[in-house]
Amino acid sequence: MNEFLLTVFPYVILAYLLGSIPTAVWIGRLFYGTDVRTKGSKSAGATNTIRVLGLKAGIPVLLIDALKGTLAVLAGRLSSFPFSKEHEALFFVVLALVAVIGHVFPIFAKFNGGKGVATLLGIAIALFPYEVLILIALFLVIFLKTRYVSLGSISTAICFPFLSIFAFGNTEWAYVFFSIIVALFVPLTHIKNIKRLLKGEESKLRF
Repeated sequence: MNEFLLTVFPYVILAYLLGSIPTAVWIGRLFYGTDVRTKGSKSAGATNTIRVLGLKAGIPVLLIDALKGTLAVLAGRLSSFPFSKEHEALFFVVLALVAVIGHVFPIFAKFNGGKGVATLLGIAIALFPYEVLILIALFLVIFLKTRYVSLGSISTAICFPFLSIFAFGNTEWAYVFFSIIVALFVPLTHIKNIKRLLKGEESKLRF
């Protein structure tokens, strides 16, 4: 057990620190003299960065935030601990969840971060690469039809466990648990967006 904890703990810390990199805050302040958390939806994420600062700032934020999730999971593959297949899946899911927690509550930005969607995308690329292709296509269809990023994010998150479990047969309990958490977590972080959608007050994203 001690060997296990000594092996796992550094990767968990690394996952949190990676997730905590406040890309939107740093890019906004460094290149535009703006804290995106004071404007728009006040979220430190790619969507609000695009809304406040434009695509030139938003695309790097999206890519880096996704990369944080991918690296957090891939770093776990460097572990030399002899995990079983089941425990390896659990290990990766723990790293994934910790990275998302870091993004939402970043230590480098006074624990005021984004909603975690881009970081979840990076995690999904590392753990569910084939499902991601379908989910991205679904997101694009919804977004291009409605121009609501929030609606696309919520819809794809809810579809994720059904796609992963029933279409791709991912029955490893850790991955099932993760997919269900995503389906619950994303709508919960978009409660305000859901209320605005229902009232017809949600902002559409246009380039």
